[in-house]
Amino acid sequence: MEVQAITKNVGMSPQKMREVVRQIQGLMAADALQVLAVVPRKSARVVAKTLQSAIANAENNNSLKPARLRIKEAVAGAAASIKRFTPKARGSAGPIIKRRCHIKIVLTDE
Repeated sequence: MEVQAITKNVGMSPQKMREVVRQIQGLMAADALQVLAVVPRKSARVVAKTLQSAIANAENNNSLKPARLRIKEAVAGAAASIKRFTPKARGSAGPIIKRRCHIKIVLTDE
């Protein structure tokens, strides 16, 4: 059985988030939480929170045991970017793109 959790509109670029998400792909859920606890990145805390949510979904909604759960899929995709402008020389403006991302974690008990 597959269970998922999605965190939307995280204020970080998908490129930075993918570095952490790739580290936990295919691991057991308990091992992935231990790995994320020692990764020194802000994105690791957000991924760990999403993973804990997926484990809680599996435990409460589908009566699955957390010890048997494996991460089948962990994806960080692009969300809508916030566009701003900053003043530049000689009256022009330069764009600032504040990127956001969605995190999706799928667990399976197989």
